[in-house]
Amino acid sequence: MPPTLCKPVRFCREHPVKAVLAYLLIVSVIFLSFPVLDKWTTGTFYNSAGHFPFATDPVFRGLRYFGSYVFKWVAGLSLAVLLFKIALPKIKPIMDLRHPIFMLSTLILGPGIIINLFFKNQWGRPRPRHTELFGGELPFITIWHPTNYCKTNCSFMSGEASASVWLLALVFIAPRSWRPVLLSILGVFAFVISANRIAFGGHYLSDTLLSWGITMLVIIGVHWYLYKRTPAWAQPENLDKSLTGLGLWIQKKNLPLTQVMHQGLSKKHT
Repeated sequence: MPPTLCKPVRFCREHPVKAVLAYLLIVSVIFLSFPVLDKWTTGTFYNSAGHFPFATDPVFRGLRYFGSYVFKWVAGLSLAVLLFKIALPKIKPIMDLRHPIFMLSTLILGPGIIINLFFKNQWGRPRPRHTELFGGELPFITIWHPTNYCKTNCSFMSGEASASVWLLALVFIAPRSWRPVLLSILGVFAFVISANRIAFGGHYLSDTLLSWGITMLVIIGVHWYLYKRTPAWAQPENLDKSLTGLGLWIQKKNLPLTQVMHQGLSKKHT
């Protein structure tokens, strides 16, 4: 690695939270100072006929659906690991049970609550295709500027870009020898899925870049909590005992696992 790159890389490794906060600050300053960057990047995908042609292209639409399937599969497999342990409590866990908890909790907190429920539903930034610049009727709004032009599922920030970066959480728990290759593959995947949303006129570049940073902050924070701080309940042996006890209790009560899950969901809604 060139000497000029050693210090920044070392800083990111030793101070990941500071590095991501610095990234968010730099991105924010750039797009607040030069909002034309958002207009220009989106405009490159907007043709003279007044359309975003990628939005109707079957290949790129298929790419978007493929991304959603990948997110669902990773989340589903994470949940399946926990359910497998509960269903067969006497069997030794197939992995550190913190891993599926790490994946599910970062998905719920990052793309789920912070990006989709909070920012996309509260900030009100109109999507590019809904603005006057790109065939719509609403004004262009800069980042970090709350408005009521959009009521829900708005542009700021990108949920799919967030979910694509969430997959990088796999790098944190993968065997060390796998990490470089996995990081490369998932990094390219995140870039392509995120760029696809810009090409569709669904998000600005700033929406994407900021969602990456916010999601990475969540991943780093939850990883520190589960793997560095590791509270008593999250100790691997304690998690094993807890889920074993739950599975044995279910067997003792002779309740199907699906019935237990249904009862749990019902109590939350009452």
